[in-house]
Amino acid sequence: MRTNDAQMLVLSALADGPLHGYAVNTAIERMTGERLGRGSLSSALARLRGKGLIEYLEGEGRRRPMRLTSAGREVLEGELESLAHVAGRIFETVVPDKVAYQDRLAATDVAHSYKQAVLDALAVRPGHLVLDLGCGPGTDLGALARAAAPAGMVLGVDSDPQMTRQALTRIAGLPHADVLMADVHALPLPPCSADRVRTDRVLQHVADVPGVLAETRRVLRPGGRLVMAEPDWDSLAVDHPDLDVARAYTRHITDRIVRNAIVGRQLPRLAEEAGFAVTSVVPVTSVFREVHAADQVLGLQRNTERAVAAGYLTRRQADGWLDHLARSPFFAAVTLYIVTAEAPAPT
Repeated sequence: MRTNDAQMLVLSALADGPLHGYAVNTAIERMTGERLGRGSLSSALARLRGKGLIEYLEGEGRRRPMRLTSAGREVLEGELESLAHVAGRIFETVVPDKVAYQDRLAATDVAHSYKQAVLDALAVRPGHLVLDLGCGPGTDLGALARAAAPAGMVLGVDSDPQMTRQALTRIAGLPHADVLMADVHALPLPPCSADRVRTDRVLQHVADVPGVLAETRRVLRPGGRLVMAEPDWDSLAVDHPDLDVARAYTRHITDRIVRNAIVGRQLPRLAEEAGFAVTSVVPVTSVFREVHAADQVLGLQRNTERAVAAGYLTRRQADGWLDHLARSPFFAAVTLYIVTAEAPAPT
């Protein structure tokens, strides 16, 4: 469906069954956010009828409903196949490798900005022992190790064997870094042994956020610092004329895709409940103006297909959603929170 093609809009509006003229325009408004002008609608209907793509049913006056003919449905299905081909060239259809995905995120301008803010908030000093919980492929271990050198070190912790192998490869030759394959819910470290602890988009995935924070509190020395960078996926806003469709997409992300989707907003409370003193909360909003760049982070088509399978979107809504994202000026935004907390010193 090309949104500037009145005839295709009419065919799409009739895809689910017969409608009269006013209802056709109402359906078009739901899809695009705008109604066709009276002249445009009348012209489109006349041309489609002349081509044998729609036909009128019995009715009275202007209330006569119309429906797609078999030829009209073939034309519409052909257009949808064309759209799928276009979408396939714009959107990723295959889930990327875990390491590649993490590297891709780390390379974005937004990631560079917030990661530097996290590093600044950590205030790592030479001699510190720094824990990077959920270190992934070790993207940030080098920067942390350099900050702790020459007397300190950074210890990356991850439970994924592929991630830990990649992280060990990346820190090869760094004397102030090591990687430990372990569960962040049960750190194999003595109490009060760490000076700094960092999480970066990790708590959104763990089974027990309070449990991880309690374990972090255990290993962090009095006066030590924890800095967490976690998103709030409920803040994901994608511009689309149909607000219900955009909200359904975000709701599917928060309900089905991310385990702890709103952990970003919960962190100050959860940290205080774990015995930390929260000293700073900084929101960082990522804004995407280019659909391909957004898709590299958000997996727009993959998650749209999942939303259809889970019943959050109809097939028709999903096709219109992806078409709009692919063809129209794009805008999306999501907010991540950087929360700094400290383990209280003994009184």
